[in-house]
Amino acid sequence: MRSRFRWVIIALLFFITVVNYIDRSAISYAISDISKVLHLNADQTGLILGAFGVGYMITTFFGGIWVDHVGARRALFWASLLWTLSIGLTGAAVGFAMIFLMRILLGVAEGPNFPAVNRAVGDWLSSRERAIALSNSLVAVPLALAIGGPVATALILGTSWRGMFIILGVIGLIWVPIWYFLFRDFPEHSKRVNDAELRHIRGTDTIDRSVQSADMRKAQAHRLPSGSLWKYLLANRTLMANNWSFFVFGYYLFFFMTWLPSYFEKQYHLNLKSVGLFSVLPWALATILLWLVGYLSDGILKRTGSLRLARSYPIWISQLLSALCVVPLTLTHNFTIAIIFITLAVGFGMSANSTFYAINVDMMRDRTGTALGVMDTFFAIAGFLAPVITGAIVNATGSFNSAFWLMAALAATSVLAVLFFHHPDKQARIDNPVVPGSRRSISS
Repeated sequence: MRSRFRWVIIALLFFITVVNYIDRSAISYAISDISKVLHLNADQTGLILGAFGVGYMITTFFGGIWVDHVGARRALFWASLLWTLSIGLTGAAVGFAMIFLMRILLGVAEGPNFPAVNRAVGDWLSSRERAIALSNSLVAVPLALAIGGPVATALILGTSWRGMFIILGVIGLIWVPIWYFLFRDFPEHSKRVNDAELRHIRGTDTIDRSVQSADMRKAQAHRLPSGSLWKYLLANRTLMANNWSFFVFGYYLFFFMTWLPSYFEKQYHLNLKSVGLFSVLPWALATILLWLVGYLSDGILKRTGSLRLARSYPIWISQLLSALCVVPLTLTHNFTIAIIFITLAVGFGMSANSTFYAINVDMMRDRTGTALGVMDTFFAIAGFLAPVITGAIVNATGSFNSAFWLMAALAATSVLAVLFFHHPDKQARIDNPVVPGSRRSISS
């Protein structure tokens, strides 16, 4: 009987991603109180909300390389310890400078998280299960944002914003020893994976549990010279279109993650408790759609064998629908209409998340941490720009309308980029064996 321990690994990745996103988004519910206590204006608020992206931008790129070098086990262990420290110390901030620095440190610590998730999925899941596995991991993002609103507001109302950050820091510590005890970089080295499951993961009858993790990673790294790797990463039209589309995805996500509570407060004068309640709806829809699209993507791939249909189409369709939903927000002052279109914009925008990640695994399985690090760098830039630009727009105009029009324009460029340049079936792929000596070979 085949074991199913790979899904325990996905569950662990799901849990830490929930923690990851609650930690990074909680400040949006506390920023109003923080601004009053620390006497911040809209520009300073935007800088604090965007500071996470500065640190994230640094380590998501180098973190991807680091993950490919040391493995997901050590990378996530140390990264999660550091971000637990930074989120806890945010509660002790006494001024703009300290809270700004703690947000940068949080970004630095969380940078390796998603390259490590992609690395683990690439090493632990067969090609037939990657989008499904990624959707089951990444569904933690909108779910965390859905439950994060009520959780954050309840903690703030019960303990103050300082108490909220300290409690969140403690929660993160629970996961660290569990991960280090249960996870191994390759299923070959896990006693909880039997031979039947390992053959299913590798898609081959030839398995070898004797090779050490460091040797596996070294063998992978030497499949492609470093210069060729970076040429491939930066010149591949599919990957670059994917990266740009993920930038737009990130811009939407960070806009709604950081400014949605303030938008509700400023535009519709909701109190903190009401903001936490209504913020659940957009992320709840995103949770459902992201999960469904992951299964849809792998289902299309199994039926058609086309990565274009399975990966590219969900990306451009989701971003087009999301853009069409933000435009009405510039034309209405009705809260019911606004919450409907915000919910749809967030839901559609988040729905194709797993396909962005799957493309990196599909095309660069053995360097997926590095590839994901490059893609996530675009995301990190968006994570800085979206809050800061929005803060500047709101400070200058007193309205969110121009910010919404900018988002629609960005989505239009993303749709065009995917339609014209995102052709994963036609582009060369690096699809090497994970285990040295297996039957699969490089395709490039």
